[in-house]
Amino acid sequence: MTLRGRTITLEPLNAERHTNALWQAIQGHVEVWDWLFDGPYASEAALCRDLEAKQTGTAALFLAILPVETGTAAGYASFMRMEPAHGVIEVGNILLSPSLQRTTAATEAMYLMASHVFYHLGYRRYEWKCNALNLPSRRAAQRLGFTFEGIFRQHMIIKGRSRDTAWFSMLDSEWPARKQAFESWLAPANFDEGGSQRQSLAEFSDQT
Repeated sequence: MTLRGRTITLEPLNAERHTNALWQAIQGHVEVWDWLFDGPYASEAALCRDLEAKQTGTAALFLAILPVETGTAAGYASFMRMEPAHGVIEVGNILLSPSLQRTTAATEAMYLMASHVFYHLGYRRYEWKCNALNLPSRRAAQRLGFTFEGIFRQHMIIKGRSRDTAWFSMLDSEWPARKQAFESWLAPANFDEGGSQRQSLAEFSDQT
């Protein structure tokens, strides 16, 4: 499965193909692992072993995120907690290197994954979960059109710390309006010559 957009390509995570680019993209930025289940890694070899496990695992399907302008991996995300019988799936394990954070490409990656869930896989419910203390992730979920559903208290123990989990969801009935907002925001006409947005995604969401 490869998902292609104007600014981004998502392809199956492959340790041999993507490790070096990811390692270079996150060097000096251990903070990118703060809210993830794994990492940080002491060496490129250690990261490679983890990516190999992600590549062959069955609990989640990992996709490398490659900005079109570089053609090299700058992050990854996964489809996880898949329940086909109930039509429920979650996006998670999102690693964005500093070069990918707060970019058009990062938003388009999330749009492509949501579109695949609803239009190609036919799921009913798309979930986003994060540590309740991870305010950037919570803001991102709401910006992307997920609805906050509440806090699951003492939900997990991650890296030796108790975690309360914030739950968000998007439903198939909501996707047409979300899709319209995404596509209006992503349109080249919405960006000036310097690449700055003319209207925010939230403004387009308010119009749908």
